[in-house]
Amino acid sequence: MPSGKCDVSLILPAYNEAGTITRTLAEAVEYFRARSLTYEIIVAADGDDGTRELAREFAKTEASICVIGESGRRGKGKGIREGVMLAAGEIVGFADADNKVPIGEFGKLETFLHNGYEIAIGSRGLERSCVKRKQKLYRQIGSVGFGRLMHALVGLPEITDTQCGFKFFHREVAQDLFRRQQIDGYMFDVEILVLAQSLGYRVREVPIVWSDDADSRLQLVSGNLRNVADLFKIRLTSMRQSEAPATVEAHVNSAPR
Repeated sequence: MPSGKCDVSLILPAYNEAGTITRTLAEAVEYFRARSLTYEIIVAADGDDGTRELAREFAKTEASICVIGESGRRGKGKGIREGVMLAAGEIVGFADADNKVPIGEFGKLETFLHNGYEIAIGSRGLERSCVKRKQKLYRQIGSVGFGRLMHALVGLPEITDTQCGFKFFHREVAQDLFRRQQIDGYMFDVEILVLAQSLGYRVREVPIVWSDDADSRLQLVSGNLRNVADLFKIRLTSMRQSEAPATVEAHVNSAPR
């Protein structure tokens, strides 16, 4: 694990991503080096297909990579939460290990993090977003239904895309949010944004390039039932905390896109 502070901590949550993890790591390293950024990459790899072992092998020649995780599936939210607590970067964020969003898109979000926003999130739903390969039709329909249910239960009307796996934060903000965060599964993104809203952190949604890999880890029935249950948990927790005063004025997407 790298020692001391650095410019960027990138967390890569991975569940059985042996087919992609080496390429994703190589592209991230090349990008950060080309920009002369000091960095660390924390791979939170669960599963038993050899992803962790491949990441550790890559790390033997790259001191800025740390690999954590277990053979069981503990949840994307849990892996990222553990990674955030280890992170030393001034900017801390995460991206999908299957490279749905090219790491080069980080520069778009970084601009806003250096100009008044505590959080910048990638979005597939804005006018200038570029979706190179769309999800299958049944997943597109499911996403629309999920969005309507999510907004009805927890709010976040200003956010068009809560689930894009490309989000970056100032380190102290990331650690504040993830210390409070409890959801281990896919709905951790929603929980983080609800927490950010309640605490008054400024969030910027940024159009990015995104491509579906046609390989979903979500189990359609049981996975979606868990997601709905987690949304209700987030709603209940948010209602309990709704009387707590915000410490920072909320400022979500108010600047021109």
